[in-house]
Formats: sequence, structure tokens, C-alpha cells
Amino acid sequence: MKTICLYFEIHQIIHLKRYRFFDIGTDHYYYDDYENERSITDIAERSYMPALNTLGEMIKDHGDYFKVAFSLSGVGMEQLELHAPQVLEKLQELNQSGCVEFLAEPYSHGLASLANPESFSKEVKRQCEKIKEYFGQSPKVLRNSSLIYSDEIGQQAFDMGFKGMLTEGAKHVLGWKSPHYVYNCALAPDLKLLLRDVKLSDDISLRFNNSDWDEYPLFADNYINEIASFPEEEQVINIFMELSALGIAQPLSSNILEFIKALPVCAKQKGIIFSTPSEICMKMKSVGNLDVPDTLSWVDEERDVSCWLGNPMQREAFNKLYSVADRVRIADDPRINVDWDYLQASNNFRFMTTKPSNVGLDRGIYSSPFDAFTNYMNILGDFLNRVNSLYPEEIGNEELNGLLTTIRNQGDEIDMKEKEITRLQTKLEKMESTEEKLKAKIDKLEGKKEAAPKKAPAKRSQARKSSAKAVATKSSAQE
Repeated sequence: MKTICLYFEIHQIIHLKRYRFFDIGTDHYYYDDYENERSITDIAERSYMPALNTLGEMIKDHGDYFKVAFSLSGVGMEQLELHAPQVLEKLQELNQSGCVEFLAEPYSHGLASLANPESFSKEVKRQCEKIKEYFGQSPKVLRNSSLIYSDEIGQQAFDMGFKGMLTEGAKHVLGWKSPHYVYNCALAPDLKLLLRDVKLSDDISLRFNNSDWDEYPLFADNYINEIASFPEEEQVINIFMELSALGIAQPLSSNILEFIKALPVCAKQKGIIFSTPSEICMKMKSVGNLDVPDTLSWVDEERDVSCWLGNPMQREAFNKLYSVADRVRIADDPRINVDWDYLQASNNFRFMTTKPSNVGLDRGIYSSPFDAFTNYMNILGDFLNRVNSLYPEEIGNEELNGLLTTIRNQGDEIDMKEKEITRLQTKLEKMESTEEKLKAKIDKLEGKKEAAPKKAPAKRSQARKSSAKAVATKSSAQE
């Protein structure tokens, strides 16, 4: 039976402000707060909320027949917390249906997997913790930034405990093979791979509203008929895209949401079901290895990483940033960590690309790739100075790690001693309280003993009075 795996990415670009060379050393805040608030508020209003409301209606109408998956970057969630909390609330509402799965991805939506495995692992773990905090799910499937994947990255994903990973069904990797099967990592056979169907995904996310497209207009029944026409053994249809495709890339006026809403209706008529990534990884067997020695992604025609690292400017910025990755990770300074997340975001390198692309690129405040490079390097220069001033550059990573480990161990020892002191103080207070109660009880008993002899004479006096009264009464009776 054929199954559709529908997945949406939610990530928000962190806009950097204009930062001059002369700001280095004097201004340590790098972000355009106004543009960040404006852009995410706009996307939430025009795309996220209408799209999520539609998906919610589909779940309500079809119950557990319709299922969908999301991945949210940590920095994207931070921006939603600040400026569009209703999006997270809506996702929590959808999560209660039991028809939604949340995937793991790098916290920063950055390129750490290409440079520093330790940083990559730490980022994924942080994002998983945030997903657990919000939705109560522990992600079992990993989705790297822009579906970046290679055999080595797959091996690391498996080492982190994931059962599956999403990536691109690129022609130069698949060759004659179809993306409609479950494959496995060449270096870690137990890690299953779900491959994006490039055409079916881009038909919705890129071409849906293009009147010059030869398949325009695209109707849900024709779309499902194409899926149904695949050979019977091709059972897994992975349709992956950004959620902003629904409302931004394809405006709401194009009836994109009506198209999405009709998909399960048409699919049910053809006996096609919907599944989440983890369900597919659990139920379906791999048909074989997928060899990916060179890194691929879902961006541009080449489906590689050249959109981020294709020219000398990009590689210079990338290498300088990740030259301090170990120091940032070892130091674990809160303020540095925040800037580290935002400066890693892949769009910072994308703005520097000189490649022509069929997909329009909005460079924001930058007039050219060189302008983007200059602004980023000014900010990066200040950031590197801060990292090195926090822990002198003369101290090597190993020495720094040793020093900080010693400091943390001493801190842990101090914490243990403080806890022991607190425990002993509590015990002492209990003992003092018990002692006071015993003393009070003893004083009470001694008071009773002292009072007892004084009461005895009173009783004897009363007895004598009673006896005299009785004698007097007897004498009177005799007379």
C-alpha cells in the first residue's frame, strides 16, 4: 500500500544589522530587532497560522488517517516565543491529536555537520530538549539543515541514537534508483533514509502558482493520480517542503490551502495512506545501501553545499567562524552561545553566494554578495575578539578544556559540600527541635511531681472536716 509522508520545515532567519568596521570592540549587539519582529509576524500571519489551521481541519476531518511531520529550528522557536507565540500554541494543539510528529534538527539551522561533529551533536541534543519541553516528544528521526547529508553525517546520526534521517532524492546520487523506497546509510545499515521526491515536492512549493508551467493549474486529483500511477512496489512518497511555501512562496490567493486540504480526500479514494517518518522507519524494510560520499542538500540544481561554500568569501567566513567552535563549546558562556547560534545560521553564508539560481534570493539589507560578506566579517571580528578575550588565545583548546574541567569539577565539589552542609543543618535543626520537645515534656512531668505533695494535705484536712461533722451529727442524734 502506498503511503505519503508529508513534512514541513519551520525556521526563521535572524536578520543582522548594519555593522561597520569601527563598531568592532564597541558594539556587541548584532541584530536588527525591528526586521526580525516584522518578518516573523508577517510570515505567521500570511503563512504559518492559515496553514496550521488548515492542517488542523484536515486532522479533525480525517482523524488518524491524515498525519504530518514538522521540524523546528531552536532559533526559529526562540523567535516564535518572542513575536508569534500563537504559532507554537497551535502546534501544541495539533500535537494533542496524536497525528503529528516532530523531528530533530540542529538548533541553529547551521552548517556544524560540515565542520565540527561535537558542535553538531550538541546542537541536535539542545533542539531535542526544546522539542521535548514544548511537545513531550523525543525525536527519533533527524532532519539536518536543508537536508544536508553524507555517509559520515549518517554515521553520526546513528551514533546519536536516531532510527532514521531525511535527505534529498538527488538524481546524481540515486542514478537509476527511485526515491520511493526506504534506503539505509552505507556506514550505518540500521539508520534508515527517507528521500524527498524532488518533483512532487517542488510542484507544490515552487511551481504551483506559475501560470507558465505546463502542468498549471495543478489539481489535487491529478496530483494523487500521478502518485497512484507509480509501480506497485514503489510505496513511499516523501513530500518535503518549508511551511512558508504555503502562503509566502505560493500566495493564499492561489488556493494553495484548498489544494492541500483536498489531498487526503483524493488519496483515500485511491487507497493511499499517510504516515509519519518514524512510522515508515519502523514498519518498512530498507531495500539497500545509499552511497553518498559527497555531501548533498535540497538547495539549487546541484543539490550540494555550493550555495553556502561555493566561493572564497563564503569559505573564509565559514572557516573563521568554526575555528573557534571548540572554544565556544568548551567555554559554554551563555551570551557567547546565543551569538554563536545566530551567527551559524546557514542564511548568513547563503547571502554571500555568487551562483545563479532558479529560486529567487532576497538578500535583505545587502546590495551584493561582497556587501553581505563585509558586514558579516565585521560582526565576526568582534565576536572572535570576545571569545578570545574571555579565554586568552594563547591558551590552547586542550589546556582550556583541562582548566574549565578543573573549574567545573571544583564547582561540582563545592555544590556537593553545600548540599552536605544543608543536609547536616537540617538534621541539626531536627535534633534541636526534638531536644526542645523532650525538655518541655520533662519539665511538665517534674511540675506534676512538685504539685502532688501540696494536694495531699488538702485531702486530709477535708477528711478531718468530714469526720468531725459526722461525730457532731451523731451526738445530736443521741441527745
